[in-house]
Amino acid sequence: MFTALLETQRAAITILVFFAAFFLSLTIGRFLKRRAGVRLGVMFQLFCLTFAFYAAVWTYGVPLRFLHHIGALLVLMSTVVVVALLNRYLWDFYFEKKKQTPIPRFLREMVALLIFLIALLVVLSVFYHAERELQGLLAGSGIVAIILGFAGQNLFGGIIAGISLQISRPYKVGDWLQVSDRFAEVMEINWRSTRLRTNDGIYLDIPNNEIVRQTIVNLHYPSQVHAMRIRVGVEYKNPPGRVKDALLRATKNAEGVMKEPPPKVFLIDFAESAAMYEIKFYMGNHAAFNEVSDAIRTNVWYELKRQRITIPFPIRTLHVERRPKAPLQEGQEEARAILRGEPLFQCLRDDQIDGLVKRSQLNRFGRGERVIEEGAHGDSMFILLRGTAQVSVARNGAAIRVGALRAGDCFGEMSLLTGEPRTATVRAEGDCEVLEISKPVMSELLHHSPECLDQLSELLAKRKMETEGIVREATPTGEEVEKEREYAASFLRRLRTFFEL
Repeated sequence: MFTALLETQRAAITILVFFAAFFLSLTIGRFLKRRAGVRLGVMFQLFCLTFAFYAAVWTYGVPLRFLHHIGALLVLMSTVVVVALLNRYLWDFYFEKKKQTPIPRFLREMVALLIFLIALLVVLSVFYHAERELQGLLAGSGIVAIILGFAGQNLFGGIIAGISLQISRPYKVGDWLQVSDRFAEVMEINWRSTRLRTNDGIYLDIPNNEIVRQTIVNLHYPSQVHAMRIRVGVEYKNPPGRVKDALLRATKNAEGVMKEPPPKVFLIDFAESAAMYEIKFYMGNHAAFNEVSDAIRTNVWYELKRQRITIPFPIRTLHVERRPKAPLQEGQEEARAILRGEPLFQCLRDDQIDGLVKRSQLNRFGRGERVIEEGAHGDSMFILLRGTAQVSVARNGAAIRVGALRAGDCFGEMSLLTGEPRTATVRAEGDCEVLEISKPVMSELLHHSPECLDQLSELLAKRKMETEGIVREATPTGEEVEKEREYAASFLRRLRTFFEL
C-alpha cells in the first residue's frame, strides 16, 4: 500500500516536471521570437519536448544507459537553438544591419552544418565513448573530416576570405581595381570569389583567398578622381622646357582630362634612342581610360608635329659628324649684329668681331636655371640670342627683381673686362640661347688691338657714373669731368693688369 502511494507521487512529480520544463522552454522561445525576432519553428518545439522528456525521466530515475540516449538526442536538438541565435544576432544584426554586409544563404547553411557536426562529435565522444563500435566510428569520422578538410580547404579559404572582404570592404561593386597589370571594374562580390570586368569586356573570376594575398589598388577610393601616367619619347635635340610645354598643352586640351588637379610633365629617363617624358593627368571614372588616353596621345602627335619636335623610331642610329675646319655655330649672325651695335665693341673691325663670335661658345639654359649668380666669380660676358631672362639682386635674404633681359641684350661685361664678381643674378624665364665670350678670347683680341683699351676704359667710366646716379648735363661741370677721367684711368690700369697687357 505504501509502495503504491510512493509510485503514484513519483509519477505525479514526473508529469509535473515534464509540463513545467516544456512550458518554461516554450515560453522562453516565444519571448525570443516576439521580442528579439529570433526565428524558431517546429524544430524548436521538438527541442522543448525532448528537453521536458529528459528532465522528466531524469527526475523519475530511469537507468543511466537509457538516459544517455535521451541526452545525446537533446544535444543534437540544441543545435537548432544555437543556429537560430547565430542567424539573428551574428548574421542579421551584426553583419547585415550594423555592417551593411549581406551574408549569402550558402554560408549560413555551411556554418549550421558545421555546428551540427561539432555537436555530433561531442555526442559520440561523451555519451558513447565506452562502446567499441562507436569508437571506431569516431575514429573513422575523424579520418573523413581530415580528408574533407584537405579537399575543401580552398573552398573554406575562399569563404573566410570573402567574410574578411565583406567586413573590411576595401572595394565595392562599381570600383575599378588594378590587378597585376590589368585594370578591371568590380561587378560582383560573393562568398567564394570576386568577379571583375576589364575595359575589353573580359570577365575575371578571382577567388577571394587569392585576391586577399595581393596588394589591392582601388582607383576609386576614397574618390573616383585618380592619376594615370603616359610616357612619350622625343629626340634629344629638343630642349626639355619646350617639350614639356608642348606636352602640357596637348594634355590640357584632351577631352576627359580634369582641370584640377592640373596635369604635370616630368623628364624621367634618358633612353637609348629618346629622352623619355611622363605625362601625369587626372581623370574620374576609369571606364573612360582608353578614350582619354587616345585623346591625349592624338593631341600629343599633332602638337609635336606643329612644334617640329620629332618622336624617334625605337632603333639605334649611328651618327657620324664631320666637322669642318672652321665650324659655323648657330646664332652667329645674330651675335654679329648685336656686337656691332654694342658701344663696347665699336672699336673693333668686322673681321675682329667675326673672329670673336666664332671663338665664343653657344650655351642653352632651361626655365629657372641661373645663367650667372650674384657674388660669383666671373671672367666672361653673355649675349642673349633667344628667350627672356630676369635680373634680381639679394636684399635682406630675399631676391628682388630689378629688370628683365630680352633677345639682343648683353650682360656680364664688367666681370669680363675687370674680373669683378657678379653684381646680380640672371635667371632664364624660359628656354634661352646665350653666346658666352670668355676672357681668353677677349684677351687674344686685345693683344692684337691694344688701341681699344682707351675706348673701353672711357665707356666703363661712363657706365660707372650712370650706376652711381651722376647724370651729366649738356655741359658737364669740371668736377664731373675730373671724376670721369679718374674712373677712366682706373679702369685702364685694371684692364692692363687683368689682361696682362
